[in-house]
Amino acid sequence: MRIAVVHRNRCHPVKCGKECILYCPRVRTGDETVLIGEDNKAVISEELCVGCGICVKKCPFEAIDIVNLPEKLSQPTHRYGVNGFVLYGLPIPIEGKVTGILGANGIGKSTSVQILSGLLVPNLGEPGGSVDWKDVLKQYAGSELFDYLQMVSQKNVKVSLKPQYIDHIPKVFSGTVRQLLSATDERGMLETYIDGLSLRAILDRPITALSGGELQRVALTACLAKDADFYFFDEITPFLDIYQRMAAANLIRELAQDRPVIIVEHDLAILDMLADTVHIAYGQPAVYGIITYPKGVRVGINQYLEGYLPEENVRFREYQVLFERRAHASDAQREMLLEFPTMTKSFGAFSLQVDGGEIRAGEVLGVVGANGIGKSTFAELLAGTLEPDTGSMDQRVRISYKPQYIKGNTEATVEELLRQCTTKFDSSFYQHEIIEPLTLAPILQSSASSLSGGELQRVAIAICLSRDADLYILDEPSAHLDVEQRVKIARLIRKHAEGRNSSTLVIDHDIYLIDMISDRILVFDGEPGVHGEATGPFEMADGMNIFLKQLGITFRRDKSGRPRINKPGSFLDREQISVGDYYYSDISKS
Repeated sequence: MRIAVVHRNRCHPVKCGKECILYCPRVRTGDETVLIGEDNKAVISEELCVGCGICVKKCPFEAIDIVNLPEKLSQPTHRYGVNGFVLYGLPIPIEGKVTGILGANGIGKSTSVQILSGLLVPNLGEPGGSVDWKDVLKQYAGSELFDYLQMVSQKNVKVSLKPQYIDHIPKVFSGTVRQLLSATDERGMLETYIDGLSLRAILDRPITALSGGELQRVALTACLAKDADFYFFDEITPFLDIYQRMAAANLIRELAQDRPVIIVEHDLAILDMLADTVHIAYGQPAVYGIITYPKGVRVGINQYLEGYLPEENVRFREYQVLFERRAHASDAQREMLLEFPTMTKSFGAFSLQVDGGEIRAGEVLGVVGANGIGKSTFAELLAGTLEPDTGSMDQRVRISYKPQYIKGNTEATVEELLRQCTTKFDSSFYQHEIIEPLTLAPILQSSASSLSGGELQRVAIAICLSRDADLYILDEPSAHLDVEQRVKIARLIRKHAEGRNSSTLVIDHDIYLIDMISDRILVFDGEPGVHGEATGPFEMADGMNIFLKQLGITFRRDKSGRPRINKPGSFLDREQISVGDYYYSDISKS
C-alpha cells in the first residue's frame, strides 16, 4: 500500500515553480498524477503514483512524502483529507488501569484520544466518503474496542481531558483559580486535589497571572475533579518539578482504581512509575502513525528506546536511544567566564537570595529546584532583563537567553527569524549543527504563529544558540519535546558548549536531561512563592544528592541506563537512603 502526503503548510507552488509536476514521470506520459488543487496546493493521486520519489527530492520545501506501507495496514482508522495524515489503530482504555501512549510528536496520539472521546468520528481512511458509526462498529466487531466504541457512538461516554497546551486556558477563561475549579467539582474531591497539588495559596489569583507550573497543576486538578467515564492526560510533567510530578502521578493512580485513564507522557521515569500498560505509537510524524497493541510498561518502553518491536517484527528507527553514563569530571580545569555576586531580588511577598558563584568557560551548568522558587528570576538577573535589588552583574559578558514561556505572535517565517540572529544561516556548518539536529528544515517557510508547542520550542532553542554570546541561558528547553527530541537537544547543547568554549546554563526538571548535559549543578532551596535561595554550583553527585534528599526520593538506573524512580519505601529506596546516595547509586539494579 502506498500513501502520498502533502504538507499543506509547506507547499508553496508559486515559489517553487511546481517542480513536483514538472519532474513527475507519469505526468510527462500524460497522466494527471500531480495537480494543483483549488486551494493552490499540490494534489497527488495515490492510484497513479508509482512511488519513484522524484517529487519528494525535487520539492524545495520538503512538502511531499511518499511512503510504502505493509499490506496488513490496508484499513486506516482515520485520515485527514486527501494526501493527509493517516492513523492506524487505537489505544484501548481499560477500567482500573492507566494506559500510556509513547511516541513522537505528530504521530497521532491526540487524534486517537479525540476518537475515543467521541469528538471525532473515524472515517476509516475515506475523508470524502459517507462513513458513520455503523461502519466503524462493523470494522471493530469482535475486538476489545467494540463495546467501548459502541458506548461512544451512543454518546454514553463522558470524558475529562487535560490538554497538552495549557497556555490556551487563560485565553478562554479570565476568572480566578477558585472560580475555574469550583465549576469542575463534580465528585466532591476538589479540596483533596487542591491540597495534593498545593494550590491553596493561589486560589484567589487570576488565571492570567499564573506561572506555567501553577497553570499545569490547575489544569490537572480540573481534570481530576470531574466525574467522567474516561480520563485523558496529555503531558502532565511540563513545568512541574519532581515533587509535583510525583504528587500528580499518585493522584492519577488513585483515580485509576475504578476508571480507565490514558496518559501521554515523555518523562520516561514518570511514565514507568505511573502506567500499567503502554501502546507504542510509531511511524513518520505528520505522515502516518501506527498504534500497537498494549504491552507491559517496562517492555514497551525498552522496545521503544531500542526502535524494534519483536512481536510485530518492525524496526521503526535506525538507531537506539541510549542513556549513556557520562562521567562528570570534577577536576576539569576551565577558565572562569563569569563571576556572579551575592544578589537579592524581591517581588511583593517573594524574595530571592543568590549566593555568589562562578560560571566556567565551556561548561554546562544545570539548575534544579522547585517551581516558584526563583530559578527563572535568577536567569533574568543574569541576562540583564531584571535589575537586582542588591549586587550588580558584569555587563561585559554577552548573553543569549531563551525564556521559559515562548510566544509565536509573529507572521515572520522560521527562516526569517533565524536570519535575523545569524549571518551563517547559509553555511553548511550552521545547517549541520543547528538546522538538522533540531529538525527545522520542514518548517523553515512556516510562520511562527502557525507552529505547535514543540516546533516553537525547537525554534526558540535555535534562535538562542544562533546568537554570538559568551553565556547561553536556556529555561525549560525540554517542554513539549518528545523523548527522541530531548536526547537530540541534550547532545546539541553539549556539543555547542564544547565547540564554542562558551558557557551554557540550563534550567529544567527532566533529571536525565540535566544529568546528561551538566558539568556542575546549581541548587535552589526555600519555600515556593515565599523565599528562594540559590546555592552552589556543586559537582553533580553532591548537588543532586542535596536536591533529591530535599524531595525525599531516590533515583536509579536500570541495566539499559534508563532513569527510574525508586518506589518509596522499597528495598532499593531504603538502601540508597541508608548510605546517603539518592542519585543513581552504584548499588541500583533493574
